[in-house]
Amino acid sequence: MAQPHPDDLKHIGSLIRDVPDFPKPGIMFKDITPLLRDARGLSMAMDAIAKPFLDAKVDVVGGAESRGFIFATAVAARLSAGFVPIRKPGRLPLETLREEYSLEYGTSALEIHRDAVRPGDRVLLVDDLLATGGTMEACCKLVDGLGGEIVGTSFLIELKFLGGRAKLDGHRVHSVLTYE
Repeated sequence: MAQPHPDDLKHIGSLIRDVPDFPKPGIMFKDITPLLRDARGLSMAMDAIAKPFLDAKVDVVGGAESRGFIFATAVAARLSAGFVPIRKPGRLPLETLREEYSLEYGTSALEIHRDAVRPGDRVLLVDDLLATGGTMEACCKLVDGLGGEIVGTSFLIELKFLGGRAKLDGHRVHSVLTYE
């Protein structure tokens, strides 16, 4: 898996479209569906998300519902690791650990099965977007609560102007595309 070429990053970026005022007025939504539709761009994006962690000896890749699932499962396959779903409340059938967090436009919570991460597991957390950092901060707290070792966090897109990276202080953060 080669380092992404600047032209590849341009291609990936060209497949992200802005949708104004979604999900509410004042929000500029970064729509990834054109990227998901483009086989070449999607493959390049998955490679770029996984690349920095090829030698990290990752046991499992965690992804937050729902777009995080798309990226985390593909990254897990590239790293020969398992996948752990981190879900919205009430969607996992067994005993869970729960973490509430703030979004850029509200509040929510995430849950993980209590047996999804074993103490000492090396965990990479993946999502499509780093905005205010609340979702990934909650994911980190869940993995920490289960005794996992977070080897890093990796995102397709980072909205730097929202400062989400600060909530992940102490964790390795990788973003494929950044928007100032």
